[in-house]
Amino acid sequence: MALVLTSGPEIEPVTLAEAKAHLRVDGTAEDVLISSLVVTSRLHIEAALGLALITQGWSYFIDAWPPGPHVVLPLRPVQSITGVRIYSPDESVETLPADTYLLDGQNVPARLIRRGALAWPAPRRTANAIEIAFVAGYGNAAANAPAPIRQAILILVAHWYEHREPVHIGAPTVALPQMATELLLPYRAVRL
Repeated sequence: MALVLTSGPEIEPVTLAEAKAHLRVDGTAEDVLISSLVVTSRLHIEAALGLALITQGWSYFIDAWPPGPHVVLPLRPVQSITGVRIYSPDESVETLPADTYLLDGQNVPARLIRRGALAWPAPRRTANAIEIAFVAGYGNAAANAPAPIRQAILILVAHWYEHREPVHIGAPTVALPQMATELLLPYRAVRL
């Protein structure tokens, strides 16, 4: 299974100006650093929670269909499915008609559900035979991302801004701020 970013977010959920105001930084000398900390904080939170905060395009490749009538998608929230393709060993592609599946984006995690047919079409190659292309994220605007997550990004930016020392693999590190962790708790996917 592979998850590939096909189009990244056009903006960040926290602007440079918001991050600088949170850090109480007035000049422009560290704008590049602060901007990179915003991106790093967003990526850290998205990876930890399985989220896309701002609208992004993704392709999810699987080798074979799972048993049953649905495929669990690895990110949330999913806005739409843009295509389901099956690849042959010669790299030819069959695109499934949109009326043969539907998105259950309300479910956590989101699911692609087979509609009508008794079985999914058989994959034709061994690896990455099926591509599910989808759009994920809370929306195109920074304000669409949940406020607690935006606040957690600011807390992480401040944390990493203050703790710039290099970290050696295997050495004890400075723990992430507990407040950021608590802000993110409601957005964790619970597995039973």
